[in-house]
Amino acid sequence: MIIIFAFSNQKAVVSNDKSEFVIYIFQMLGIDLNSIFGNLANFVVRKVSHFLEYLILSVLIFNAGKENFKLKKLAAFSLSVIFLYSCSDEFHQLFVLGRTARMKDVIIDTAGGMVGFLICYYWYKKRAKEL
Repeated sequence: MIIIFAFSNQKAVVSNDKSEFVIYIFQMLGIDLNSIFGNLANFVVRKVSHFLEYLILSVLIFNAGKENFKLKKLAAFSLSVIFLYSCSDEFHQLFVLGRTARMKDVIIDTAGGMVGFLICYYWYKKRAKEL
């Protein structure tokens, strides 16, 4: 959560430069995101980053809580934390130079959290069957 906060606390120009750096790294690996997505490459990198940040957060929450919560309660807790933290993160961005709050980012973040939880859930269930 601290890492997400730190990323959100960066001015828009700094955040944009980091997205451009990610595009450059992909280009060095032989994947030209600009030719794939055109002018949307920066936008795609930013939204995928939102998704992945919250997917990772959800995996961490799942691993921290799987021993202490039943899976249904863990799902409700995990998704509630993801959604509420995403909302607070967007609110925080209202106070950062050049940044805005967007509901679509909350939806992307929450979707990332849901996917992260589902991956962990199915992995956990599969491993339980093997034992």
